[in-house]
Amino acid sequence: MNATDFTPKLFSVLKNGYGASLLKADVLAGLTVAIVALPLAMALAIASGASPEKGLVTAVIAGFLISFLGGSRVQIGGPTGAFVVVVFTVIAQHGYDGLLLATLMAGAILVAAGYMRLGQVIKFIPHPVVTGFTAGIAVIIASSQVKDFLGLDIDSVPADFIPKWAAYLSHIGAFDGATVMVGAAALLVIIGLRRYAPKMPGYLIAVVVAAILVAVFHVPVDTVGSRFPDIPSGLPMPSLPEWSFAKAREVLPAAFTIAFLAGIEALLSAVVADGMTGFKHRSNQELVGQGVANIASACFGGLPATGAIARTATNVKSGGKTPFAGIFHAVFLLLFMMFAMDIVAYIPMAALAAILFVVAWGMSEAKHFIHIFNMSAADRTVLVLTFALTVLVDLTVAIGVGVTLASLLFIAHMSKAVEMGAHRRRKTDVAGAGSDDTDEDGDSEGEGNRREDLPDGVEVFRIAGPLFFGVAGDLVDALKAMGQMPKVLILRLRLVPYLDATGEAVLENVIRDCRAKGTKVILSGLQKQPQNILARGGVNDATQGVFFAAGYEDAIAVARRLLSSEKDTGAV
Repeated sequence: MNATDFTPKLFSVLKNGYGASLLKADVLAGLTVAIVALPLAMALAIASGASPEKGLVTAVIAGFLISFLGGSRVQIGGPTGAFVVVVFTVIAQHGYDGLLLATLMAGAILVAAGYMRLGQVIKFIPHPVVTGFTAGIAVIIASSQVKDFLGLDIDSVPADFIPKWAAYLSHIGAFDGATVMVGAAALLVIIGLRRYAPKMPGYLIAVVVAAILVAVFHVPVDTVGSRFPDIPSGLPMPSLPEWSFAKAREVLPAAFTIAFLAGIEALLSAVVADGMTGFKHRSNQELVGQGVANIASACFGGLPATGAIARTATNVKSGGKTPFAGIFHAVFLLLFMMFAMDIVAYIPMAALAAILFVVAWGMSEAKHFIHIFNMSAADRTVLVLTFALTVLVDLTVAIGVGVTLASLLFIAHMSKAVEMGAHRRRKTDVAGAGSDDTDEDGDSEGEGNRREDLPDGVEVFRIAGPLFFGVAGDLVDALKAMGQMPKVLILRLRLVPYLDATGEAVLENVIRDCRAKGTKVILSGLQKQPQNILARGGVNDATQGVFFAAGYEDAIAVARRLLSSEKDTGAV
Protein backbone atom coordinates (compact mmCIF):
# COMPACT_ATOMS: atom_id res chain seq x y z
CA MET A 1 0.00 0.00 0.00
CA ASN A 2 1.30 3.42 -0.97
CA ALA A 3 1.63 5.69 2.06
CA THR A 4 -0.06 8.54 0.18
CA ASP A 5 -3.17 6.55 -0.84
CA PHE A 6 -5.02 7.70 2.25
CA THR A 7 -3.49 11.15 2.62
CA PRO A 8 -5.89 14.05 1.91
CA LYS A 9 -4.76 16.23 -0.96
CA LEU A 10 -4.85 19.27 1.31
CA PHE A 11 -2.11 17.80 3.48
CA SER A 12 0.06 17.13 0.43
CA VAL A 13 -0.46 20.70 -0.76
CA LEU A 14 0.60 22.10 2.61
CA LYS A 15 3.62 19.82 2.68
CA ASN A 16 4.75 21.11 -0.71
CA GLY A 17 4.28 24.76 0.28
CA TYR A 18 1.37 27.18 0.03
CA GLY A 19 2.10 30.78 -0.88
CA ALA A 20 0.31 34.09 -1.40
CA SER A 21 -0.32 33.56 -5.11
CA LEU A 22 -2.13 30.28 -4.47
CA LEU A 23 -4.08 31.88 -1.63
CA LYS A 24 -5.30 34.72 -3.86
CA ALA A 25 -6.35 32.33 -6.63
CA ASP A 26 -8.19 30.04 -4.22
CA VAL A 27 -10.04 32.91 -2.47
CA LEU A 28 -11.31 34.32 -5.77
CA ALA A 29 -12.30 30.88 -7.03
CA GLY A 30 -14.00 30.05 -3.73
CA LEU A 31 -16.05 33.26 -3.86
CA THR A 32 -17.08 32.57 -7.46
CA VAL A 33 -18.19 29.02 -6.68
CA ALA A 34 -20.05 30.19 -3.57
CA ILE A 35 -22.03 32.65 -5.69
CA VAL A 36 -22.96 29.83 -8.06
CA ALA A 37 -23.72 27.38 -5.24
CA LEU A 38 -25.90 29.77 -3.21
CA PRO A 39 -29.14 29.64 -5.23
CA LEU A 40 -28.42 26.13 -6.49
CA ALA A 41 -28.13 24.62 -3.01
CA MET A 42 -31.46 26.16 -1.99
CA ALA A 43 -33.18 25.05 -5.19
CA LEU A 44 -31.95 21.47 -4.83
CA ALA A 45 -33.08 21.33 -1.21
CA ILE A 46 -36.58 22.54 -2.09
CA ALA A 47 -36.81 20.10 -5.00
CA SER A 48 -35.82 17.32 -2.59
CA GLY A 49 -38.73 18.11 -0.30
CA ALA A 50 -36.66 19.96 2.31
CA SER A 51 -36.39 23.62 3.31
CA PRO A 52 -33.84 25.85 1.53
CA GLU A 53 -31.47 26.25 4.49
CA LYS A 54 -30.90 22.48 4.49
CA GLY A 55 -29.18 22.81 1.13
CA LEU A 56 -26.98 25.63 2.43
CA VAL A 57 -26.08 23.67 5.57
CA THR A 58 -25.07 20.76 3.35
CA ALA A 59 -22.96 22.97 1.09
CA VAL A 60 -21.18 24.50 4.09
CA ILE A 61 -20.51 21.41 6.22
CA ALA A 62 -20.05 18.77 3.54
CA GLY A 63 -18.37 21.21 1.15
CA PHE A 64 -15.79 22.08 3.80
CA LEU A 65 -15.01 18.47 4.74
CA ILE A 66 -14.91 17.15 1.16
CA SER A 67 -12.22 19.71 0.40
CA PHE A 68 -10.46 19.24 3.74
CA LEU A 69 -10.30 15.42 3.69
CA GLY A 70 -10.88 14.49 0.04
CA GLY A 71 -8.48 13.00 -2.45
CA SER A 72 -8.91 15.66 -5.15
CA ARG A 73 -7.22 19.05 -5.34
CA VAL A 74 -10.19 20.96 -6.75
CA GLN A 75 -13.31 18.95 -5.92
CA ILE A 76 -16.30 21.04 -4.78
CA GLY A 77 -18.86 19.17 -2.68
CA GLY A 78 -22.46 19.79 -1.76
CA PRO A 79 -26.02 18.74 -2.64
CA THR A 80 -26.49 17.64 -6.24
CA GLY A 81 -29.31 16.81 -8.60
CA ALA A 82 -28.56 13.10 -8.46
CA PHE A 83 -29.92 12.98 -4.90
CA VAL A 84 -33.20 14.82 -5.51
CA VAL A 85 -35.23 11.73 -6.37
CA VAL A 86 -33.75 9.58 -3.60
CA VAL A 87 -34.04 12.26 -0.91
CA PHE A 88 -37.62 13.10 -1.87
CA THR A 89 -38.59 9.42 -1.68
CA VAL A 90 -36.83 8.80 1.64
CA ILE A 91 -38.46 11.84 3.24
CA ALA A 92 -41.87 10.75 1.95
CA GLN A 93 -41.44 7.20 3.26
CA HIS A 94 -39.42 7.65 6.47
CA GLY A 95 -39.61 11.34 7.34
CA TYR A 96 -36.69 13.76 7.60
CA ASP A 97 -35.30 11.87 10.60
CA GLY A 98 -35.16 8.78 8.42
CA LEU A 99 -33.22 10.73 5.79
CA LEU A 100 -30.68 11.90 8.37
CA LEU A 101 -30.14 8.35 9.59
CA ALA A 102 -29.82 7.04 6.03
CA THR A 103 -27.30 9.79 5.21
CA LEU A 104 -25.22 8.99 8.29
CA MET A 105 -25.25 5.28 7.42
CA ALA A 106 -24.32 6.09 3.82
CA GLY A 107 -21.35 8.08 5.09
CA ALA A 108 -20.18 5.10 7.13
CA ILE A 109 -20.56 2.87 4.06
CA LEU A 110 -18.45 5.27 1.99
CA VAL A 111 -15.70 5.38 4.63
CA ALA A 112 -15.64 1.57 4.72
CA ALA A 113 -15.59 1.43 0.90
CA GLY A 114 -12.62 3.78 0.82
CA TYR A 115 -10.58 1.74 3.29
CA MET A 116 -11.58 -1.43 1.42
CA ARG A 117 -9.93 0.20 -1.61
CA LEU A 118 -13.08 0.24 -3.73
CA GLY A 119 -12.22 3.59 -5.28
CA GLN A 120 -11.72 2.02 -8.70
CA VAL A 121 -15.25 0.60 -8.77
CA ILE A 122 -16.36 3.38 -11.10
CA LYS A 123 -14.66 1.70 -14.04
CA PHE A 124 -16.95 -1.30 -13.63
CA ILE A 125 -20.14 0.77 -14.04
CA PRO A 126 -21.02 0.74 -17.77
CA HIS A 127 -21.30 4.15 -19.39
CA PRO A 128 -24.81 3.47 -20.79
CA VAL A 129 -26.02 2.78 -17.23
CA VAL A 130 -24.54 6.03 -15.87
CA THR A 131 -25.91 8.05 -18.79
CA GLY A 132 -29.31 6.35 -18.61
CA PHE A 133 -29.96 6.96 -14.93
CA THR A 134 -28.48 10.48 -15.06
CA ALA A 135 -30.79 11.40 -17.94
CA GLY A 136 -33.69 9.81 -16.08
CA ILE A 137 -32.97 11.87 -12.97
CA ALA A 138 -32.85 14.99 -15.16
CA VAL A 139 -36.34 14.25 -16.49
CA ILE A 140 -37.64 13.71 -12.95
CA ILE A 141 -36.08 16.95 -11.66
CA ALA A 142 -37.52 18.98 -14.53
CA SER A 143 -40.93 17.37 -14.04
CA SER A 144 -40.92 18.24 -10.36
CA GLN A 145 -40.56 21.96 -11.15
CA VAL A 146 -43.47 22.34 -13.57
CA LYS A 147 -45.92 23.27 -10.79
CA ASP A 148 -43.77 26.12 -9.46
CA PHE A 149 -42.78 27.37 -12.91
CA LEU A 150 -46.38 27.56 -14.12
CA GLY A 151 -47.91 28.53 -10.80
CA LEU A 152 -50.38 25.66 -10.88
CA ASP A 153 -52.80 25.44 -7.96
CA ILE A 154 -52.35 21.79 -7.00
CA ASP A 155 -52.58 20.90 -3.33
CA SER A 156 -50.70 17.60 -3.61
CA VAL A 157 -48.60 16.60 -6.61
CA PRO A 158 -48.31 12.80 -7.05
CA ALA A 159 -44.80 11.41 -6.67
CA ASP A 160 -44.91 8.95 -9.60
CA PHE A 161 -44.08 10.24 -13.05
CA ILE A 162 -47.22 9.38 -15.00
CA PRO A 163 -49.74 10.43 -12.30
CA LYS A 164 -47.70 13.63 -11.81
CA TRP A 165 -48.06 14.61 -15.46
CA ALA A 166 -51.71 13.59 -15.43
CA ALA A 167 -52.23 16.09 -12.60
CA TYR A 168 -50.31 18.78 -14.47
CA LEU A 169 -52.34 18.30 -17.65
CA SER A 170 -55.61 18.37 -15.75
CA HIS A 171 -54.68 21.80 -14.28
CA ILE A 172 -52.72 23.23 -17.21
CA GLY A 173 -55.48 25.63 -18.14
CA ALA A 174 -55.25 27.32 -14.73
CA PHE A 175 -51.63 28.40 -14.98
CA ASP A 176 -50.67 31.77 -13.44
CA GLY A 177 -49.45 34.25 -16.06
CA ALA A 178 -47.43 36.36 -13.61
CA THR A 179 -45.57 33.31 -12.30
CA VAL A 180 -44.80 32.12 -15.82
CA MET A 181 -43.43 35.57 -16.73
CA VAL A 182 -41.15 35.66 -13.68
CA GLY A 183 -39.90 32.11 -14.32
CA ALA A 184 -39.41 32.79 -18.02
CA ALA A 185 -37.48 35.99 -17.25
CA ALA A 186 -35.15 34.09 -14.90
CA LEU A 187 -34.70 31.34 -17.47
CA LEU A 188 -33.87 33.82 -20.23
CA VAL A 189 -31.34 35.58 -18.00
CA ILE A 190 -29.55 32.29 -17.26
CA ILE A 191 -29.53 31.17 -20.90
CA GLY A 192 -28.48 34.60 -22.17
CA LEU A 193 -25.62 34.93 -19.69
CA ARG A 194 -24.40 31.40 -20.45
CA ARG A 195 -24.21 32.27 -24.11
CA TYR A 196 -22.93 35.83 -24.08
CA ALA A 197 -21.24 36.18 -20.67
CA PRO A 198 -20.42 32.67 -19.44
CA LYS A 199 -18.14 33.93 -16.68
CA MET A 200 -20.98 35.79 -14.98
CA PRO A 201 -22.84 34.02 -12.10
CA GLY A 202 -26.01 33.37 -14.08
CA TYR A 203 -27.95 31.62 -11.32
CA LEU A 204 -27.40 34.39 -8.78
CA ILE A 205 -28.12 37.17 -11.25
CA ALA A 206 -31.31 35.42 -12.34
CA VAL A 207 -32.73 35.13 -8.82
CA VAL A 208 -31.71 38.72 -8.02
CA VAL A 209 -33.42 40.04 -11.17
CA ALA A 210 -36.53 37.97 -10.46
CA ALA A 211 -36.65 39.07 -6.82
CA ILE A 212 -36.29 42.75 -7.81
CA LEU A 213 -39.09 42.42 -10.39
CA VAL A 214 -41.39 40.86 -7.81
CA ALA A 215 -40.56 43.42 -5.10
CA VAL A 216 -40.68 46.55 -7.27
CA PHE A 217 -43.84 45.69 -9.21
CA HIS A 218 -45.52 43.84 -6.33
CA VAL A 219 -46.04 40.76 -8.47
CA PRO A 220 -48.29 38.31 -6.58
CA VAL A 221 -46.23 35.13 -6.91
CA ASP A 222 -45.09 32.42 -4.53
CA THR A 223 -41.69 33.15 -2.96
CA VAL A 224 -39.29 31.35 -0.68
CA GLY A 225 -40.55 33.50 2.20
CA SER A 226 -44.20 32.66 1.58
CA ARG A 227 -43.41 28.95 1.21
CA PHE A 228 -40.92 28.81 4.11
CA PRO A 229 -41.71 31.66 6.53
CA ASP A 230 -39.37 30.61 9.34
CA ILE A 231 -35.93 30.15 7.79
CA PRO A 232 -33.23 30.13 10.50
CA SER A 233 -29.91 31.95 10.20
CA GLY A 234 -26.52 30.32 10.69
CA LEU A 235 -25.74 26.70 11.40
CA PRO A 236 -27.70 24.54 13.84
CA MET A 237 -26.02 22.75 16.71
CA PRO A 238 -24.81 19.29 15.74
CA SER A 239 -26.50 16.19 17.12
CA LEU A 240 -26.73 12.54 16.21
CA PRO A 241 -29.87 11.52 14.30
CA GLU A 242 -32.48 9.58 16.23
CA TRP A 243 -32.09 5.92 15.53
CA SER A 244 -33.14 2.42 16.45
CA PHE A 245 -32.28 -0.95 14.98
CA ALA A 246 -35.73 -1.16 13.42
CA LYS A 247 -35.36 2.29 11.82
CA ALA A 248 -31.85 1.51 10.64
CA ARG A 249 -33.07 -1.67 9.00
CA GLU A 250 -35.84 0.24 7.24
CA VAL A 251 -33.56 2.89 5.76
CA LEU A 252 -30.62 0.59 4.97
CA PRO A 253 -31.55 0.19 1.27
CA ALA A 254 -31.78 3.97 0.95
CA ALA A 255 -28.40 4.30 2.68
CA PHE A 256 -26.76 2.00 0.13
CA THR A 257 -28.40 3.94 -2.71
CA ILE A 258 -27.14 7.25 -1.32
CA ALA A 259 -23.65 5.81 -0.82
CA PHE A 260 -23.61 4.41 -4.35
CA LEU A 261 -24.71 7.70 -5.93
CA ALA A 262 -22.34 9.74 -3.77
CA GLY A 263 -19.39 7.51 -4.60
CA ILE A 264 -20.06 7.32 -8.32
CA GLU A 265 -20.72 11.04 -8.81
CA ALA A 266 -17.75 12.04 -6.64
CA LEU A 267 -15.37 9.82 -8.57
CA LEU A 268 -16.80 10.95 -11.91
CA SER A 269 -16.31 14.56 -10.86
CA ALA A 270 -12.76 13.82 -9.69
CA VAL A 271 -11.95 12.22 -13.05
CA VAL A 272 -13.30 15.29 -14.87
CA ALA A 273 -11.21 17.52 -12.60
CA ASP A 274 -8.11 15.44 -13.33
CA GLY A 275 -8.64 16.00 -17.03
CA MET A 276 -8.93 19.75 -16.53
CA THR A 277 -5.97 20.17 -14.16
CA GLY A 278 -3.52 17.43 -15.09
CA PHE A 279 -3.37 16.16 -11.50
CA LYS A 280 -4.45 12.70 -10.37
CA HIS A 281 -6.92 12.23 -7.55
CA ARG A 282 -6.68 9.59 -4.81
CA SER A 283 -9.89 7.65 -5.31
CA ASN A 284 -9.91 5.73 -2.03
CA GLN A 285 -9.24 8.83 0.07
CA GLU A 286 -11.92 10.65 -1.92
CA LEU A 287 -14.45 8.05 -0.78
CA VAL A 288 -13.27 8.44 2.81
CA GLY A 289 -13.64 12.22 2.63
CA GLN A 290 -17.10 11.88 1.07
CA GLY A 291 -18.10 9.49 3.85
CA VAL A 292 -16.97 11.77 6.68
CA ALA A 293 -18.69 14.71 4.97
CA ASN A 294 -22.02 12.87 4.79
CA ILE A 295 -21.78 11.79 8.42
CA ALA A 296 -21.17 15.39 9.48
CA SER A 297 -23.93 16.71 7.19
CA ALA A 298 -26.41 14.34 8.84
CA CYS A 299 -25.31 15.48 12.29
CA PHE A 300 -25.99 19.13 11.32
CA GLY A 301 -29.38 18.28 9.81
CA GLY A 302 -28.18 18.53 6.21
CA LEU A 303 -28.78 16.50 3.05
CA PRO A 304 -26.61 13.87 1.35
CA ALA A 305 -23.63 15.38 -0.44
CA THR A 306 -21.12 14.44 -3.09
CA GLY A 307 -18.73 16.01 -5.57
CA ALA A 308 -20.55 18.39 -7.90
CA ILE A 309 -19.23 18.23 -11.45
CA ALA A 310 -20.53 21.65 -12.56
CA ARG A 311 -19.30 23.46 -9.44
CA THR A 312 -15.95 21.65 -9.63
CA ALA A 313 -15.56 22.73 -13.25
CA THR A 314 -16.47 26.30 -12.24
CA ASN A 315 -13.79 26.16 -9.56
CA VAL A 316 -11.13 25.10 -12.06
CA LYS A 317 -12.19 27.68 -14.64
CA SER A 318 -12.16 30.37 -11.94
CA GLY A 319 -8.55 29.64 -11.08
CA GLY A 320 -8.92 27.29 -8.10
CA LYS A 321 -5.64 25.49 -7.51
CA THR A 322 -5.89 23.62 -4.21
CA PRO A 323 -8.50 22.25 -1.75
CA PHE A 324 -8.47 25.65 -0.03
CA ALA A 325 -10.73 26.93 -2.84
CA GLY A 326 -13.44 24.52 -1.72
CA ILE A 327 -12.89 25.48 1.91
CA PHE A 328 -13.26 29.18 1.06
CA HIS A 329 -16.42 28.39 -0.90
CA ALA A 330 -17.88 26.87 2.28
CA VAL A 331 -16.76 29.83 4.39
CA PHE A 332 -18.40 32.38 2.06
CA LEU A 333 -21.64 30.39 2.10
CA LEU A 334 -21.55 30.34 5.91
CA LEU A 335 -21.14 34.12 6.00
CA PHE A 336 -24.16 34.50 3.76
CA MET A 337 -26.21 32.21 6.02
CA MET A 338 -25.28 34.28 9.05
CA PHE A 339 -25.88 37.76 7.67
CA ALA A 340 -28.10 37.67 4.58
CA MET A 341 -30.81 35.05 5.04
CA ASP A 342 -33.55 37.71 5.18
CA ILE A 343 -32.91 38.47 1.51
CA VAL A 344 -33.67 34.87 0.57
CA ALA A 345 -37.35 35.34 1.44
CA TYR A 346 -37.83 37.55 -1.65
CA ILE A 347 -36.65 34.92 -4.16
CA PRO A 348 -39.57 33.69 -6.33
CA MET A 349 -40.12 29.94 -6.45
CA ALA A 350 -40.48 30.21 -10.24
CA ALA A 351 -36.90 31.53 -10.44
CA LEU A 352 -35.59 28.52 -8.52
CA ALA A 353 -37.62 26.29 -10.85
CA ALA A 354 -35.89 27.96 -13.81
CA ILE A 355 -32.51 27.19 -12.24
CA LEU A 356 -33.45 23.53 -11.85
CA PHE A 357 -34.64 23.37 -15.46
CA VAL A 358 -31.14 24.43 -16.52
CA VAL A 359 -29.56 21.97 -14.06
CA ALA A 360 -31.74 19.17 -15.42
CA TRP A 361 -30.76 20.00 -19.00
CA GLY A 362 -27.10 19.87 -18.03
CA MET A 363 -27.58 16.52 -16.27
CA SER A 364 -29.44 15.01 -19.22
CA GLU A 365 -26.23 14.79 -21.28
CA ALA A 366 -28.39 14.80 -24.40
CA LYS A 367 -25.39 14.56 -26.75
CA HIS A 368 -23.98 11.54 -24.90
CA PHE A 369 -27.44 9.96 -24.79
CA ILE A 370 -27.86 10.29 -28.56
CA HIS A 371 -24.29 9.12 -29.16
CA ILE A 372 -24.76 5.92 -27.14
CA PHE A 373 -28.21 5.39 -28.69
CA ASN A 374 -26.52 5.24 -32.09
CA MET A 375 -24.02 2.60 -30.93
CA SER A 376 -24.62 -1.15 -30.69
CA ALA A 377 -28.01 -2.71 -29.98
CA ALA A 378 -26.72 -3.95 -26.61
CA ASP A 379 -25.64 -0.48 -25.46
CA ARG A 380 -28.89 1.00 -26.75
CA THR A 381 -30.94 -1.56 -24.83
CA VAL A 382 -29.09 -0.94 -21.56
CA LEU A 383 -29.35 2.84 -22.00
CA VAL A 384 -33.07 2.94 -22.76
CA LEU A 385 -34.00 0.36 -20.13
CA THR A 386 -32.03 2.16 -17.39
CA PHE A 387 -33.54 5.49 -18.41
CA ALA A 388 -37.10 4.14 -18.49
CA LEU A 389 -36.80 2.35 -15.14
CA THR A 390 -35.32 5.46 -13.52
CA VAL A 391 -38.23 7.60 -14.68
CA LEU A 392 -41.08 5.13 -14.28
CA VAL A 393 -40.06 2.76 -11.49
CA ASP A 394 -37.17 3.43 -9.13
CA LEU A 395 -33.56 4.57 -9.29
CA THR A 396 -32.24 1.58 -7.34
CA VAL A 397 -34.10 -0.86 -9.57
CA ALA A 398 -32.84 0.97 -12.67
CA ILE A 399 -29.20 0.76 -11.62
CA GLY A 400 -29.46 -2.88 -10.54
CA VAL A 401 -31.22 -3.98 -13.72
CA GLY A 402 -28.96 -1.87 -15.93
CA VAL A 403 -25.71 -3.22 -14.47
CA THR A 404 -27.04 -6.79 -14.49
CA LEU A 405 -28.20 -6.58 -18.10
CA ALA A 406 -24.95 -4.97 -19.20
CA SER A 407 -23.00 -7.74 -17.44
CA LEU A 408 -25.08 -10.49 -19.04
CA LEU A 409 -24.70 -8.95 -22.49
CA PHE A 410 -20.96 -8.67 -21.93
CA ILE A 411 -20.77 -12.32 -20.86
CA ALA A 412 -22.71 -13.35 -23.96
CA HIS A 413 -20.35 -11.31 -26.12
CA MET A 414 -17.27 -12.79 -24.46
CA SER A 415 -18.59 -16.33 -24.88
CA LYS A 416 -18.89 -15.74 -28.63
CA ALA A 417 -15.31 -14.45 -28.72
CA VAL A 418 -13.89 -17.69 -27.26
CA GLU A 419 -12.56 -20.09 -29.90
CA MET A 420 -12.08 -23.80 -29.39
CA GLY A 421 -11.63 -26.78 -31.64
CA ALA A 422 -9.34 -29.58 -32.82
CA HIS A 423 -6.34 -28.82 -34.98
CA ARG A 424 -7.14 -28.94 -38.68
CA ARG A 425 -4.86 -30.19 -41.44
CA ARG A 426 -2.94 -27.34 -43.03
CA LYS A 427 -3.70 -26.25 -46.57
CA THR A 428 -0.88 -25.89 -49.08
CA ASP A 429 -0.16 -22.57 -50.70
CA VAL A 430 -0.64 -21.71 -54.38
CA ALA A 431 2.81 -22.96 -55.31
CA GLY A 432 2.04 -26.32 -53.75
CA ALA A 433 4.47 -25.91 -50.88
CA GLY A 434 3.51 -26.89 -47.35
CA SER A 435 2.08 -24.42 -44.85
CA ASP A 436 4.35 -21.94 -43.16
CA ASP A 437 5.50 -22.29 -39.59
CA THR A 438 2.91 -19.93 -38.08
CA ASP A 439 0.32 -21.71 -35.98
CA GLU A 440 -3.24 -20.68 -35.28
CA ASP A 441 -2.10 -18.68 -32.23
CA GLY A 442 -0.21 -16.33 -34.47
CA ASP A 443 3.16 -17.62 -33.20
CA SER A 444 5.89 -19.34 -35.09
CA GLU A 445 6.58 -22.57 -33.25
CA GLY A 446 8.38 -24.63 -35.86
CA GLU A 447 7.64 -27.56 -38.13
CA GLY A 448 6.40 -29.70 -35.27
CA ASN A 449 3.27 -27.56 -35.10
CA ARG A 450 1.82 -28.97 -38.32
CA ARG A 451 -1.24 -31.18 -37.94
CA GLU A 452 0.10 -33.83 -40.33
CA ASP A 453 3.25 -34.14 -38.26
CA LEU A 454 1.41 -35.28 -35.15
CA PRO A 455 2.29 -38.81 -34.00
CA ASP A 456 -0.42 -41.40 -34.59
CA GLY A 457 -2.79 -41.59 -31.67
CA VAL A 458 -2.31 -37.91 -30.69
CA GLU A 459 -4.95 -35.23 -31.12
CA VAL A 460 -4.65 -31.53 -30.35
CA PHE A 461 -7.46 -29.34 -29.08
CA ARG A 462 -6.98 -25.59 -28.85
CA ILE A 463 -8.82 -23.02 -26.70
CA ALA A 464 -8.42 -19.26 -27.16
CA GLY A 465 -10.12 -16.97 -24.68
CA PRO A 466 -11.27 -17.08 -21.04
CA LEU A 467 -12.63 -20.47 -19.98
CA PHE A 468 -15.51 -19.48 -17.72
CA PHE A 469 -19.06 -20.57 -16.92
CA GLY A 470 -20.41 -18.99 -20.10
CA VAL A 471 -18.40 -21.30 -22.39
CA ALA A 472 -17.52 -24.29 -20.20
CA GLY A 473 -20.37 -26.37 -21.65
CA ASP A 474 -19.14 -25.64 -25.17
CA LEU A 475 -15.83 -27.33 -24.31
CA VAL A 476 -17.58 -30.59 -23.46
CA ASP A 477 -19.66 -30.45 -26.65
CA ALA A 478 -16.61 -29.70 -28.80
CA LEU A 479 -14.64 -32.61 -27.32
CA LYS A 480 -17.56 -34.98 -27.88
CA ALA A 481 -17.64 -33.90 -31.51
CA MET A 482 -14.14 -35.33 -31.93
CA GLY A 483 -15.62 -38.82 -31.89
CA GLN A 484 -13.30 -41.60 -30.75
CA MET A 485 -10.88 -40.45 -28.09
CA PRO A 486 -7.14 -40.60 -28.97
CA LYS A 487 -4.42 -42.22 -26.91
CA VAL A 488 -3.03 -38.78 -26.05
CA LEU A 489 -5.01 -35.51 -26.04
CA ILE A 490 -3.11 -32.21 -25.99
CA LEU A 491 -5.13 -29.25 -24.72
CA ARG A 492 -3.49 -26.05 -25.88
CA LEU A 493 -4.30 -23.42 -23.25
CA ARG A 494 -1.69 -20.75 -23.87
CA LEU A 495 -4.37 -18.29 -24.96
CA VAL A 496 -6.59 -18.90 -21.93
CA PRO A 497 -5.92 -15.92 -19.62
CA TYR A 498 -8.62 -16.74 -17.09
CA LEU A 499 -10.19 -19.86 -15.61
CA ASP A 500 -13.09 -19.77 -13.16
CA ALA A 501 -14.47 -22.50 -10.88
CA THR A 502 -16.87 -23.77 -13.55
CA GLY A 503 -14.11 -24.00 -16.13
CA GLU A 504 -11.89 -25.82 -13.62
CA ALA A 505 -14.66 -28.31 -12.85
CA VAL A 506 -15.23 -28.98 -16.56
CA LEU A 507 -11.51 -29.52 -17.17
CA GLU A 508 -11.35 -31.87 -14.20
CA ASN A 509 -14.32 -33.85 -15.57
CA VAL A 510 -12.68 -34.01 -19.00
CA ILE A 511 -9.50 -35.36 -17.45
CA ARG A 512 -11.48 -37.91 -15.42
CA ASP A 513 -13.45 -39.08 -18.49
CA CYS A 514 -10.28 -39.33 -20.56
CA ARG A 515 -8.58 -41.38 -17.84
CA ALA A 516 -11.57 -43.75 -17.78
CA LYS A 517 -11.18 -44.23 -21.54
CA GLY A 518 -7.43 -44.71 -21.35
CA THR A 519 -6.55 -41.29 -22.78
CA LYS A 520 -3.69 -39.29 -21.37
CA VAL A 521 -4.20 -35.49 -21.21
CA ILE A 522 -1.44 -32.95 -21.68
CA LEU A 523 -2.11 -29.34 -20.71
CA SER A 524 0.09 -27.09 -22.80
CA GLY A 525 1.19 -23.51 -22.14
CA LEU A 526 -0.82 -22.79 -19.00
CA GLN A 527 -0.78 -19.19 -17.85
CA LYS A 528 -0.29 -18.37 -14.18
CA GLN A 529 -3.92 -17.77 -13.17
CA PRO A 530 -5.35 -20.97 -14.73
CA GLN A 531 -2.42 -22.95 -13.37
CA ASN A 532 -3.08 -21.68 -9.84
CA ILE A 533 -6.81 -22.47 -10.09
CA LEU A 534 -6.10 -26.00 -11.29
CA ALA A 535 -3.57 -26.51 -8.51
CA ARG A 536 -6.13 -25.44 -5.93
CA GLY A 537 -8.56 -27.90 -7.46
CA GLY A 538 -6.06 -30.73 -7.09
CA VAL A 539 -5.19 -31.00 -10.79
CA ASN A 540 -1.45 -30.88 -10.40
CA ASP A 541 0.36 -34.10 -11.30
CA ALA A 542 0.42 -37.13 -13.54
CA THR A 543 -1.35 -39.38 -11.00
CA GLN A 544 -4.67 -38.13 -12.37
CA GLY A 545 -3.77 -38.86 -15.96
CA VAL A 546 -2.77 -35.30 -16.71
CA PHE A 547 0.61 -33.95 -17.72
CA PHE A 548 1.87 -30.38 -18.05
CA ALA A 549 4.01 -28.89 -20.81
CA ALA A 550 5.48 -25.41 -21.05
CA GLY A 551 4.68 -25.09 -24.76
CA TYR A 552 3.38 -26.91 -27.77
CA GLU A 553 6.70 -28.47 -28.82
CA ASP A 554 7.23 -29.69 -25.24
CA ALA A 555 3.73 -31.18 -25.34
CA ILE A 556 4.58 -33.09 -28.54
CA ALA A 557 7.74 -34.39 -26.89
CA VAL A 558 5.74 -35.55 -23.85
CA ALA A 559 3.23 -37.24 -26.16
CA ARG A 560 6.01 -39.10 -27.97
CA ARG A 561 7.40 -40.33 -24.64
CA LEU A 562 3.96 -41.53 -23.58
CA LEU A 563 3.50 -43.41 -26.88
CA SER A 564 6.98 -44.86 -26.54
CA SER A 565 6.08 -46.03 -23.04
CA GLU A 566 3.02 -47.74 -24.52
CA LYS A 567 5.21 -49.74 -26.85
CA ASP A 568 7.45 -50.73 -23.99
CA THR A 569 4.68 -51.68 -21.56
CA GLY A 570 1.90 -52.57 -23.95
CA ALA A 571 -0.50 -49.93 -22.56
CA VAL A 572 -0.70 -46.23 -22.05
